[in-house]
Amino acid sequence: MLSFFFEVLIGGLLSGVMYSLVALGFVLIYKASGVFNFAQGSLVFFAALTFVGLTEHGLSFGVALVVTLIVMVLAGLLIERLVLRPLVNQPQISLFMATIGLSFFIEGLAQLAWGANVRGLDIGIQDEPITRISDTLGINISKFDLAAAGIAAVLVTALGLFFSRTRIGRALRAVADDHQAALAVGIPLQQIWAIVWAVAGFVALVAGLLWGARNGVQFALTFVALKALPVLILGGFDSIPGAIVGGLIIGATEKLAEVYLGPYVGGGIEGWFPYVLGSSAKKSSAASDAGEAHDAPTFCLLTSDA
Repeated sequence: MLSFFFEVLIGGLLSGVMYSLVALGFVLIYKASGVFNFAQGSLVFFAALTFVGLTEHGLSFGVALVVTLIVMVLAGLLIERLVLRPLVNQPQISLFMATIGLSFFIEGLAQLAWGANVRGLDIGIQDEPITRISDTLGINISKFDLAAAGIAAVLVTALGLFFSRTRIGRALRAVADDHQAALAVGIPLQQIWAIVWAVAGFVALVAGLLWGARNGVQFALTFVALKALPVLILGGFDSIPGAIVGGLIIGATEKLAEVYLGPYVGGGIEGWFPYVLGSSAKKSSAASDAGEAHDAPTFCLLTSDA
């Protein structure tokens, strides 16, 4: 019984790392421009469908991967240049609505170019238990889940270090804190935005390949990005470490809830439990903040000004 618990828990944590990868795309854009990029899920779908479409037209895995990477980087640059840059200094709701419209455009463009049929995606990793772990520990861990989580973890860690240790990363943090102050000290705001959108396109490619290989390349991939919402609520919209922790929590709790609570509510709990958890955490946080503000208003005012 205990081994089964750990099997479910580990499977959830591995899925959580992949959720963190999807959430990372949202975090990067939000940190740079303060915009929740509703189109990130559409970019994931577009990347996976483009890669599969290229392979179906005879390109090898490596060539298709490079071409798709170039397409996604260019897509990120074009989105920043043609859609968001003209809306600089506009209300945040205008930027958010622009990303909603952009998501519909990308979804339609992807299916117009490559078709709407469901495709399989093989990245060379079998979705089968690791025999050695099954024999020694009695726990079934999928080779694909472990490899995909490893790839996602390496990418998330690399991007986290890049944006925390490099000059571009420091510039991004300055832009996130105050656009006008960043411009005043000579930080090229538009270049930073372009870089971040290009990186978001790359992240969408990796997420699209991993989730496409797991669930098939289909329109439902756009909904995978919605799982990033409770991750972001738990970890914060502008925190890369928060995206990692939030992803692990959501991944683990949704699997455990599906197995141990699902039978009591008729199943299907995995689809909505993360949102309940995220909403509950948000309400608890709001209640805690309200209590602190009532008990110690001076401290709260000082911390908000800082």
